[in-house]
Amino acid sequence: MTALLEVEGLQKRFGGVVAVDDCSFGVEPGTITGLIGPNGSGKTTVFNLATGYEPADRGVVRFGGRPVSRPNPSRLARRGLIRTFQQARVFPQLTVLENLVLAIPQPWWNAGRIRASRAEQERAHEVLADFNLAPYAHTNAAELSFGQRKLLEFAATLMGRPRLVLLDEPTAGVNPILIATMERHIRRLNAEGLTFLVVEHDMPLVMRLCDPVIVLDHGTKLAQGPPAEIQSNPDVLDAYLGA
Repeated sequence: MTALLEVEGLQKRFGGVVAVDDCSFGVEPGTITGLIGPNGSGKTTVFNLATGYEPADRGVVRFGGRPVSRPNPSRLARRGLIRTFQQARVFPQLTVLENLVLAIPQPWWNAGRIRASRAEQERAHEVLADFNLAPYAHTNAAELSFGQRKLLEFAATLMGRPRLVLLDEPTAGVNPILIATMERHIRRLNAEGLTFLVVEHDMPLVMRLCDPVIVLDHGTKLAQGPPAEIQSNPDVLDAYLGA
């Protein structure tokens, strides 16, 4: 099976610091793939390189079997690859509904359009209902709690009907009820065919949700496999779990 997302030989330096070093892995379609590692192991930088938010110094990114010569967030979103961030990126002075409309991938000449077609409005209301955010449709995002903003950002990724969603610490800083809500949505959407790559520090969540799990250490892949295998891998225990 061809990987939906492949990174091969990625490298990124920041001055004298090597953040990502010859990193290679693939995300198979239909999976919830976990990406874990200690702080500073390069997880978010890999996300940035794969989605075009930062240029790689070296290496290749492929999406859907096609090389991405110059990764660009907008172009990749239109192709079906989209991500979230550790700190939810929403437009606080726009309503929840307007945030969803703005998240619909558009050609460059139409970027920033808030007016939505009837079909787009129907799609937005459908997504809001799925995420129990419908009562807040006309509320400014600034009035939402931190956890609700993270839910809104997650919901916004679905507006373009993506093939792959990269979630960067989706449950960080949210309460246990919202963690369970996030997990339920990820499982439901995956059952409907959506592929996920998830960076997460909540190890119990990763080990029950993700398969396979990829471990990064010092910017390169240390291990990859099923959760039980990762939990018993001596290299992982030494580098990450502190055993």
